[in-house]
Amino acid sequence: MPESITITDNRTGNSVEVPIVDGGVDANAWSKLLPGVWFFDPSFGATASTSSAITELDGDNGILRYRGYPIEQLAEHSTYLECAYLLHHGELPNKAQADAWEYDITHHTFIHEQLRKRFMEGFHYDAHPMGMFVSTLGALSTLYPEAKEIEDPAVRKQQIVRLIAKAPTIAACCYRFSQGLPFVYPDNALDFPTNFLNMMWRIGSDYEVDPVLARAMDVLFMLHADHEQNCGTTAMRVVGSSHADPYSSAAAAAAGLYGPRHGGANEQVVRMLTEIGSYDQVDDFIAGAKKGERRIMGFGHRVYKNYDPRAKIVKETAYKVFEITGKNPLLDIALKLEETALNDEYFVNRRLYPNVDFYSGLIYQAMGFPIEMFTVLFAIPRVAGWLAHWNELLEQDQRISRPRQIYTGEARRDYVPLTQRG
Repeated sequence: MPESITITDNRTGNSVEVPIVDGGVDANAWSKLLPGVWFFDPSFGATASTSSAITELDGDNGILRYRGYPIEQLAEHSTYLECAYLLHHGELPNKAQADAWEYDITHHTFIHEQLRKRFMEGFHYDAHPMGMFVSTLGALSTLYPEAKEIEDPAVRKQQIVRLIAKAPTIAACCYRFSQGLPFVYPDNALDFPTNFLNMMWRIGSDYEVDPVLARAMDVLFMLHADHEQNCGTTAMRVVGSSHADPYSSAAAAAAGLYGPRHGGANEQVVRMLTEIGSYDQVDDFIAGAKKGERRIMGFGHRVYKNYDPRAKIVKETAYKVFEITGKNPLLDIALKLEETALNDEYFVNRRLYPNVDFYSGLIYQAMGFPIEMFTVLFAIPRVAGWLAHWNELLEQDQRISRPRQIYTGEARRDYVPLTQRG
């Protein structure tokens, strides 16, 4: 027997039975029974704004899957570019498809010289790298006017390749500019994560990227490639629903990520651990958190009510990175904080577990990235997820986003001339 719910309007006695399909109910049935009555859901905590076949997230059971593939398997066996292909095409590529995809991405990593010299170098010397990244994504739309032809699948694919390819180049350029360093051009002989690290750190001709660090970067890219309908992805879909070009839509998504409640969480973890200062201060810090005097950053998640599956992978990756870079001095504080919290009924009862941000910032810091770059590092791989959702909504022919509101302002009143107002 199909699952369903029955909604009754107690004012009239009218009812409607609504089937439960894929864990959701159709709001149109609600609208027909109760015209002009809106489902009030600030921040969309209980509202599905779309259907999607891209990412499955089960927060209660700690599950994250891209197109059905568990994130644990992908992080162990796959690469970021293969995951990006999976997100966009729905299937893992065969050898020929993977080679063609990687070739296309690799040969679109360069950015227009005028964009770099005239636009990016026009920022103030101390501009925040993420502000530069957001602005440059939007500026790309002026270089590719054909991107507005969003009804053409071939044109869409071309822009998807360009954006995924150019994101790390733009990010590295933002960093080099902030440090007063010369720009390093992409190297088509290098794989995706190695190329990015080379553009970030090369000084002179004898620099080589450690393969362990390149692999760690690739794993972090995979973990951040998509995460269902979060703030940035929702911004991408909302702006994209107006049929804006993908560069403008991606800039909007990146602007959402820029906020400290979204992409800046791993930065806050590092600042928190630095504030704690020493292993011996962890207990006092936790006591203060239980009194509501402070927050433990990197614990808990809007969706996950279990251990974030990405957090375990990041923790394992951190140890591999520290074997190369040396142990981050904040690691011992983080480990004790995690151990203490996971054995404290206060946190267990509230289902507050470490999330992906708890250890990722330590890895970035150990690899030499300044805190200001953390959100940019998040944005590079998330571009693939944003674009997968943008392409999906266009294939769905989704109407322009137009949520309703419940008006709580003044009732009708008449205009009073300025000279007659008290």
